[in-house]
Amino acid sequence: MDLLNTLVDKGLRRELPSREEALAVLATSDDDVLDVVAAAGRVRRHWFGRRVKLNYLVNLKSGLCPEDCSYCSQRLGSKAEILKYTWLKPDQASQAAAAGLAGGAKRVCLVASGRGPTDRDVDRVSDTIRAIKEQNEGVEVCACLGLLSDGQAERLRAAGADAYNHNLNTSEGTYADITTTHTYADRVDTVRKAHAAGLSACSGLIAGMGESDEDLVDVVFSLRELDPDSVPVNFLIPMEGTPLSAEWNLTPQRCLRILAMVRFVCPDAEVRIAGGREVHLRTLQPLALHLANSIFLGDYLTSEGQAGKADLEMIADAGFEVEDAGRVTLPEHRVAAGGGGCGPHEGGGCGSHESTGCGSHDGGGVCGTAVPAAPPVNEARKDLVAVRRRGAGTDLAPNA
Repeated sequence: MDLLNTLVDKGLRRELPSREEALAVLATSDDDVLDVVAAAGRVRRHWFGRRVKLNYLVNLKSGLCPEDCSYCSQRLGSKAEILKYTWLKPDQASQAAAAGLAGGAKRVCLVASGRGPTDRDVDRVSDTIRAIKEQNEGVEVCACLGLLSDGQAERLRAAGADAYNHNLNTSEGTYADITTTHTYADRVDTVRKAHAAGLSACSGLIAGMGESDEDLVDVVFSLRELDPDSVPVNFLIPMEGTPLSAEWNLTPQRCLRILAMVRFVCPDAEVRIAGGREVHLRTLQPLALHLANSIFLGDYLTSEGQAGKADLEMIADAGFEVEDAGRVTLPEHRVAAGGGGCGPHEGGGCGSHESTGCGSHDGGGVCGTAVPAAPPVNEARKDLVAVRRRGAGTDLAPNA
């Protein structure tokens, strides 16, 4: 396919595709999806080899957010039955992070619900960053605290933060349809503040909220212009109790096309599969590793992911390898330009401020028992959505 050959050539040269080419990737048929994955996989391997970076989320403060983001289970007015708790103490957060690091993660993402941190909150998170770094040599820490005020990014950097995450989520033209309590421009401003402070900028999107192909291309081109080191791609988990609970718009093939488009537009950025991979990619998750070079290990903020052991087995079975702590994630030219690497004050990015993922496993039959029928194609898989009831904020061991 001439389109794919052109996109591979551009990706290897870090050349921006045209909008028409990006839209054409999203418009390819399911019959062509393996060709699309193979082409984008060439670009991924050129810049990142077969390495997969593991990241681990710690939800420092869950629920009770004053913002009205329609996709978020922690939003104002949410009826989702999620865990709700106030700030974890630094030692509690460090203990939670240790589970993910023991499972192979090299980056910890510290997330807190809310519009943005107060100065006291920045002090709390700074203490937590220091506690994690004192107990885990070489760990990368990304903060994800909402909208930043002047000077706060610099204080997080001074405390040892390597990166800051704040997602654009959707296109500027449709942003007001999903959130009214802050603006798209507010989000862009926070990403720029983080970048200006010397933090590795991380910003991505949420797919599956009813957006058009044009909206997806708009937000990814805006991300390319902001030039974050890492781009998390979230797939909406339609959580009961949120305004978007009925939005089941994604198929595994659609998710693969979206990831391929992001890879072609941001060829040398760390593309991360964030919330929703277990729900929407399902058994095609291994194919997505040919497009993205980064995933989250274990659970997400308010929902459960597949078992950490299953994540590691998937990576190995697909012929990939877990990126070790001594390896620089990003290509050399990005590190030289002030982007992230793998050591302290270097590194890619983090996950979604409101990312939600899931992963309840459906058991098959054993000899002599009936095997459940496969669900109809494109049916909403509500059975795969499980609210997190373990890890941070509970007395139960985390999934890592």
